[in-house]
Amino acid sequence: MTDVLMHEIDATAARLGIDLPPDLDSIRLPPGENCGILSDNDDVGNDVDSEMESGFGNIIVVDNLPVVPIEKFEKLENVIRKIYSQLGVIREDGFFMPLDPETQKTMGYCFIEFNTPQEAELAKEKTHGYKLDRSHIFAVNMFDDFDRFMKVPDQWAPPEIKPYTPGENLQNWLTDVKGRDQFVIRAGNDTEVYWNDARQLKPDFVYKRQYWTESFVQWSPMGTYLATVHRQGAAVWGGATNEFKRLMRYAHPQVRLIDFSPGEKYLVTYSTHEATNPRDTNRVVIDIFDVRTGKVMRDFKGTPDDFAIGGSGGVSGVSWPVFKWGGGKDDKYFARMGKSAISVYETETFSLVDKKSIKVENVMDFSWSPTDSILALFVPELGGGNQPARVSLVQIPSKEELRQKNLFSVSDCKMYWQSNGEYLAVKVDRYTKTKKSTYTGFELFRIKERDIPIEVLELENKNDKIIAFAWEPKGHRFAIIHGDTPRPDISFYSMRSAHNTGRVSKLITLKGKQANALSWSPSGRFIILAGLKGLNGQLEFYNVDEQETMATQEHFMATDIEWDPTGRYVATAVTSVHEMENGYIIWTFNGKLLYRVLKDHFLQFLWRPRPASFLTPEQEEEIAKNLKKYSKRYELEDNDVEKQLSEQDRAKRRELKEEWEKWVAEWKQLYEAEKLERQRLRDGEVSDEEEEYEAREVEVEEVISTQEEVLLE
Repeated sequence: MTDVLMHEIDATAARLGIDLPPDLDSIRLPPGENCGILSDNDDVGNDVDSEMESGFGNIIVVDNLPVVPIEKFEKLENVIRKIYSQLGVIREDGFFMPLDPETQKTMGYCFIEFNTPQEAELAKEKTHGYKLDRSHIFAVNMFDDFDRFMKVPDQWAPPEIKPYTPGENLQNWLTDVKGRDQFVIRAGNDTEVYWNDARQLKPDFVYKRQYWTESFVQWSPMGTYLATVHRQGAAVWGGATNEFKRLMRYAHPQVRLIDFSPGEKYLVTYSTHEATNPRDTNRVVIDIFDVRTGKVMRDFKGTPDDFAIGGSGGVSGVSWPVFKWGGGKDDKYFARMGKSAISVYETETFSLVDKKSIKVENVMDFSWSPTDSILALFVPELGGGNQPARVSLVQIPSKEELRQKNLFSVSDCKMYWQSNGEYLAVKVDRYTKTKKSTYTGFELFRIKERDIPIEVLELENKNDKIIAFAWEPKGHRFAIIHGDTPRPDISFYSMRSAHNTGRVSKLITLKGKQANALSWSPSGRFIILAGLKGLNGQLEFYNVDEQETMATQEHFMATDIEWDPTGRYVATAVTSVHEMENGYIIWTFNGKLLYRVLKDHFLQFLWRPRPASFLTPEQEEEIAKNLKKYSKRYELEDNDVEKQLSEQDRAKRRELKEEWEKWVAEWKQLYEAEKLERQRLRDGEVSDEEEEYEAREVEVEEVISTQEEVLLE
């Protein structure tokens, strides 16, 4: 075949008059030139983000399998496939379990090829050490690892000590000289990060990326990371202010929900997988990752029913978050609610505290104190009302019950912690004596005081429906929207009073407000009384200290309110649940509109959180008292900004004036050009001044047609 091909080449060259070299292999391209043709040895797709496999990275080797005869081969294969198909997609012809040709038995291992290396890594992570039965514990390795094992030298050599290189500054964004805050938005397929440049009355662009996430983005609680969600798992990004780098990946196929621990040490991911057998139920997989290392610290598997209680929202019948974190920013404990039990885990070993759950018959809800390792539990009435409902406070890890309150005729109960963990409000809906209606009251726990005293608060009108409740952040006040829509009342209360600091007192009731949501500033004092969604975006900016309305505004069809971490600015947004007016508005804390941005298919607006201040309460109080002294250093900068804005306004006015003068000049030029024509139409009169002419009315009669008719008598 080669001889025939060379003969044809020689004949063609002779016909065209081309002298061929004696040896074609001697032909060489210039160095670095490939004429646009990649050789067989060139790497294709070096981009790390392409997610394409290379080599055998998507193949695992599973050892310590049962050795079975050929008659049981298919049964064993089905068992192994069922285990690994939950963790990824096994390729067609991607399963190989060799047989011993002499004994016709399996050899105790198999090869499994997945669609992607990420799925293979996850399968190895999840099933290495899996106990199939008492005698068979899986030993799982990546196929590529065998190459690495074979290259291990026979003699040990000390590892090379690499020089220290500082890592990425994950708090770089906090060093902004203007002290601005960042926010992220999603619109269509685009995800964008901006500075809020309130002085310039516009957002300042930071970073943009298409298809950055497949469903949503989420900041970590202290703003260090931005998390994205993908088919293969989750990822976190951060670093330089204007360049978000991927810091870590977390392999979890088909992940749908994520949740950070308060101290950002751990990331919880959730996925659901359809059963291969229609008679089986779907499988839920929950992983807890170490955020920095990407290592799976603990995983949980089960049916949706196993995780259907304990959270406020979720998908496919699973409440989310399934796990609630306790112990404040230390991330020491996390817990989930099961049937008649609360399972509390500690993160040192990721096992149950005291190796057993807390048995609480028919427990319906629980929540952690935001700052302390204290659980609040709600248990409904039992035995047809013979055993009352109760709210209990339990200390962890001792599991000691700190306080208990029995409640009677209860139909529903909700718990609200104040952000500092000083107070707990329990909203209790109770049946009337006839059992035909309900009324609402509040049980107020003073957590930090001796013996945890409890007060009962009832509204003046017991039958008022409670629409919303919200504590003042870091404060002692709370607000309640109560009454009938669309114009309920809003009442403000304080856990302190002028004469008795241990009694709750009402501050004021605002009558007939068009509101269905409360949004406190993170620094307290100011609150927005909002009529969201169905109430067309009515916004009242209210000063609770002075008990006065600062401004009344409207953001038509607004769906969300988001305060920035400092409490200086607040954003309202209309997301794509409405087809019109999608976008966001940035306001000052007192209701002044700074700027508006319209975005089609607007999906998300999230301020970047800030970590807690290192200042003590005493230092913060000292700064507040001497604010004028500290603010002088910024007054010059503010004046410069005002001058710049004034200059921009003057430049805009000059531009408008020049545009007007240009328009006038064009019409004057046209007026002069038509002067002779006007003179001709006036029979030679030169003047254009109307005063020099006498206006006369002239009637002209014209006979259009005449017709004679003879009338017979």
